[in-house]
Amino acid sequence: MIPAPPIRVMLVDDHTMVRRGLATFLKVFDDLELVGEAADGETAVQLCGHVLPDVILMDMVMPDIDGVTATRLIRQRFPTVQVIALTSFKEEGLVQSALQAGAIGYLLKDILADELAQAIRAAHAGRGTLSPEVVQSMTHAAQPPPTDYNLTEREREVLVLIVAGLNNSEIAEKLVVSPSTVKSHVSNILAKFGLTSRTEAAATAVRLRLVD
Repeated sequence: MIPAPPIRVMLVDDHTMVRRGLATFLKVFDDLELVGEAADGETAVQLCGHVLPDVILMDMVMPDIDGVTATRLIRQRFPTVQVIALTSFKEEGLVQSALQAGAIGYLLKDILADELAQAIRAAHAGRGTLSPEVVQSMTHAAQPPPTDYNLTEREREVLVLIVAGLNNSEIAEKLVVSPSTVKSHVSNILAKFGLTSRTEAAATAVRLRLVD
């Protein structure tokens, strides 16, 4: 059986030592491959067009073009590239901005190596990952929801599984329905939330305590 090609990863951080540390970390895992590094958002957007990585680890706070802007530009121009925000900051506003820009995950830089590797694999498979500290800060900052968004019981079940990190196929298997049915439910949830990504939906559900 031919092994799957390694996941192509690009690093974006304005601190050289951080990039070196991440580059060393990637060498430990046979299924992860470093294909490029950038020290700022503008270079990241340009380099992405040349190397077309599968997943980008993106710092959020950088001079000139920051991580949020770079994420938005990359997701607009290269929609197959997944971006994980990897930062030291967990403020709710920054988290929301990153997710709205198209980041599939939001992690803090003190994450363990195995957990980061798993988050990269999840992103490559289309599943989002949020640091527990980020989820906790969003929950503490939440206000009672002004509405339940008129979600149906089935949509709530789907939303719970989105928050748990399951993709459409896994949700379909769990609920014993077809993937197309799940896709329809996800589309309805996003429309009712006024959002464009399932990671945003998961973050919103946690922030507003719509799910346990």
